[in-house]
Parts: sequence; C-alpha cells; structure tokens
Amino acid sequence: MPDAVPNEAPERMKYIVFGCGSVGYNIIQELKSNNNPVLVVDSDEERVRQLRDQNFDAVLRDVTKPDFLKGLPVFEIAFVLTSNHQTNIAAVKTIRAQYPSAQMVVRAIDPISAGQLESAGADYVIYPQLVVAKAAIHQINKLHSNRISQRLAALLSGWEGTFGIITHKNPDPDAISSAMALAAIAKSVNPNKLTCRIFYDGIIGHQENRTMVNLLEIKMDRLDPQALQECTYLALVDCPGPGMNNSLSPRTRVNIIIDHHKDGHGLESGINFIDIRPGLGATASILTQYMQELDITIDRFVATGLLYGIRSDTRDFKRNTTPQDLNNAAFLLPLTDADLLDQIMSPSLSQETLDILGNAIRNRRIRSGYLFANVGFVRNRDSLPQAADVLITLEGVNTALVYGISDDAIIMSARNRDIRLHIGNVLAEAFGDIGDAGGHPNMAAATIPLTYFRRVKNKDELLELIIDPLLKKFNSMVGLENEGKDEL
Repeated sequence: MPDAVPNEAPERMKYIVFGCGSVGYNIIQELKSNNNPVLVVDSDEERVRQLRDQNFDAVLRDVTKPDFLKGLPVFEIAFVLTSNHQTNIAAVKTIRAQYPSAQMVVRAIDPISAGQLESAGADYVIYPQLVVAKAAIHQINKLHSNRISQRLAALLSGWEGTFGIITHKNPDPDAISSAMALAAIAKSVNPNKLTCRIFYDGIIGHQENRTMVNLLEIKMDRLDPQALQECTYLALVDCPGPGMNNSLSPRTRVNIIIDHHKDGHGLESGINFIDIRPGLGATASILTQYMQELDITIDRFVATGLLYGIRSDTRDFKRNTTPQDLNNAAFLLPLTDADLLDQIMSPSLSQETLDILGNAIRNRRIRSGYLFANVGFVRNRDSLPQAADVLITLEGVNTALVYGISDDAIIMSARNRDIRLHIGNVLAEAFGDIGDAGGHPNMAAATIPLTYFRRVKNKDELLELIIDPLLKKFNSMVGLENEGKDEL
C-alpha cells in the first residue's frame, strides 16, 4: 500500500487522528456523525485498508519517524491515540515543533504518563479507563436519581387525604421554595385525591423571605397540634428529621424527608421516603431535579422560588456550590420571572433590622480575629444573620458571632472566613447538648431554650447574666480562653 495521502486531499484539515485503535475508531465515528471531515494516520496497513473500505480518509505512516507529517494537510486539531507511550511522546514532540498553535488531545496509557505528555506539548490528556469510570458513575447516578424521582411520584400518586409539608423553624428561601415545589409535584401526580398544606414554626422574619412569600403567593400556615391531627401524611423539607430544627416530637411519624444538611442516621424506621444529600448546596436543588426527572411543567412562581432558594443557600453560588446546583439553576433561569426575582432580592429594610444592625455594630468586641456582638432583645430573629453578614466583612475579622435573646430562647448567628475552622461543628459541639446548633463551615446558628427563665421579664439583664458561661465554652473550643483583652 503506498505511503501517501488520499486522492485530492485538501490543503487544510481540521481534524487528524494519529493511531486508530478502539479509542480512535470511536472518535472518528463521532466526528463523522457530525459531518466533520477527518484524516486518519496509522501504522497498521490492514487497518488503513479497512478504514478506506469504510470511506474514511486514511494514510499509512509511522508516527515515530521525524518526517511523518510530510505531505499531510495542515490541521488545527490532532488526536494522538496510539497504545504506546513512547510513540505518543515522539508524535507529540514532532507535531508541537511543526505546528506550535495546533491543539492536541493525547492518550495516556496510565495516570503517571499524563504529566510527561503534557510536558511534551499535549493540550489535553485522556486516560480511557478513567473516562469509562467517570461515564459509568455519571450514568449510574443519573439512573439512581431518576429512580428516586419516580419512587417519590409513585408514592404521592397512591395517597389520599391531606399532605402536610413542614419546613424548618423560621424558614428561609431554600425551605420555603422546597415546600412549594413538593406541593407542586404532589398536585401534578395526584391532582384529585391529595390536598397539600405547607406549615412552618417560628416566624418568617427576614424581609426578603416575607417578600418572597407575598409575591409568589405561597400559602403557609402556622404549625400547631390541631394542624398535625388534620394531616394524613407528613413531609419534612430542609430539615433532617422530627425534632431536628423543627418543633415536632422526635417520635412524630413522618412519611417523607428531603434535606441537604445531615446524613439522616438515627432516624426511626418506617419512613416511606428519605432523600438526604449533604453534598448539595440547597434542598431546592433536589426538588428542581425531581421536577426535571418527572417532566413536570414548572410555572414561573415555582421556578422563581426554587432559583432564589438555590441562590440564597449558596450565597449566589459562592458557598457549598456543586455542579448540580449550577446545572439546576441554569435549567430554572429561563423559566423564572426576572422582575419578581429582582423585587424579592431588593426589599425595604425594616426599622427593627436597622436597630439590630446598629446594636451589633455599637456593641461589637473583637479578640484575635473573633468578633462578638450582643444585640439584646430580638423580636425578628432573622435580623441576626443579616447583622452577622455585615460584621464578617470588617477588616481583621475572621469569625463573627452575633447573639441576642427572644421571649423563649438565646439565639446566635455565626459567620466564618477562617478555612481552619468549621463554625457549624464548633456551635454544635459547644451548644448542641443544651439546644439546637450546627451549620456549615462558614455559617451556622444556635438556639438555646430558656426553659425555666422564660417568665423573666427583663430579657436584656437575663442575657447578661447567662451569656458569659456560654461564650466561655465557645472560647475554650476555639482557643480564646487565654487570649488578651478585647480590641477596639
């Protein structure tokens, strides 16, 4: 067989594949299916003949020879895919010397050889076994996700009665939008036999949260024993179990739990459906995936709520964000109402929030990068995280802990920029045995019930009396007990 280019070979060719084993053959098939002209170069005479019989442009060349590029068309992209490492190294060096601007995708025979190929001039190195492994994991995860969604739909479609969807205490946009979406799924798969109600405990205090509920027309009822009695089935969204960041008894029978915070260990058996994914940035991301998998039409209110839920819990994709969160947000974006979203994200500031922020700034104490701020009596507990968000931006502050007292609890909100510290774990260990505490590496909260002190009228004086032992425990955990005086 002559060592020559095909008849009437073009002077330029976008793709050339050097080495056409199983990997190379699949690549040229893919390129051909997209109507991309491609030239194949291989050292096996029989393989070249077979490729020509299949109407591929193919030439016989030994790519280890210094002049193997002579007479070939000028190309933009080269695939170097032989199964011999030294052959690939030699080909890459020759191609890079003659075509400095060409892009090269090169096959590695093992993970160690990848660095050598990149040093020789490869732009992108593929290790086929790793590609296969990633593809297999991706497909099984996709299949698993689809089956979870179908199982949820099958469960909801077989129910009849009242379906109560419960958010965590003082629900945030992630919890609210997740409850809204779960109700939409239930209505879609079982429109006639299932009535949905959304419940919350505490308050919807943050201005953005109240604006969200009002503008998106979300009907939410306060959770009470009578409401629970009226529900045939119960679901928890954005909290990992009964009694965990909600006012339910730990023995309450719930049917569905969907969350992204904890692993769900220790839950009582008998729950019909549990989907807890600690790796995701928002529970709203899980609900978005359900609706995609089930091909449920998402109206603009639900889409706007879910997108805001994902953005809020990931702090505009700057915290605990995964590729799934980004993909789900991209899916929702064209379905949302941009004007509504803008109104939700730009609410007016309440007088109480302004007062709390002023108290936090005025009463701040800083010690070795830790900021502590007592805001006194609090009616709107959502003002605390807003104050913590502001104070963590102060120069020299790595961790901000803002605390106050309500009618029935001491409440804390923490923000953290120190990568050595997991503030959620610190609060959980410091206060988890006497209250509800925990969170993420860079944001967390704690609620410590007042129990016998609830009837004390002067809450500010009570806070001054009991806060020091609590902060002492926190200081001990972060290593501040022997530090010097507070800074200005």
